[in-house]
Amino acid sequence: MNTDNQILLVVDDQDNFIRYENRKECHLGNGIHHRAFVVLVENSKEEVLLQKRKHKLWDGFWDTTAISHPLHIGDRDESYEEAGNRSLMDEMGIRPLSLENVGGFNYFVKHGENCENEYCAILTGLYEGDVVINSDAVYEYKWIPKTEFISQCLKEDQSLAPWAILTGKYLSENNL
Repeated sequence: MNTDNQILLVVDDQDNFIRYENRKECHLGNGIHHRAFVVLVENSKEEVLLQKRKHKLWDGFWDTTAISHPLHIGDRDESYEEAGNRSLMDEMGIRPLSLENVGGFNYFVKHGENCENEYCAILTGLYEGDVVINSDAVYEYKWIPKTEFISQCLKEDQSLAPWAILTGKYLSENNL
C-alpha cells in the first residue's frame, strides 16, 4: 500500500484540527504538524508488547506495539481508537481492543530530508491473545516488563524509536 498518498489531519500543539494534508508533505523538510498515535498494549503480567520496526527512517528500532496516523478516509476522519485498532491488526494481527487515550505529546525529529513533526496520542489497552506479525512492517516482537520499558525510556536507550522513549517518559511522569 502506498502510504504517501494518505490524507492526514494537520493539528496545532493542543491537537486541535486545522486542515488536511498529504502524508508525504507532512514528513518532508521540517514537516507539517499532524496527528499521530502510538499503541502500547499490556498483558495481565504487567508486560508491554514491543515491536522491532521496519520503517523508512527508524528501521530496526524497538517501538511501541503499533504506530501510525488517524486518516481522513472518504468524507470522514478516523478516531484514534479506530486508527489504533487498524494498525494493531495490520502490524501485529491483534483483533480490535478497547483502547484508552491516556494523553499525548508533541515532538519533532529531523532525519535527513525527512522528519516527524507530530502531536502523538498515547493509546493503551489490555491484550492476552496471540501475536501474528506482518513481516512487511515488523521484524520481531517481545513482551517485556512495563517497568523495564519505562526504565529504558528514562535512560533514553538508543535502541528505541524516539516516540517510544517519549511514551515511556510520559507514562512515568503521569504514574500510568
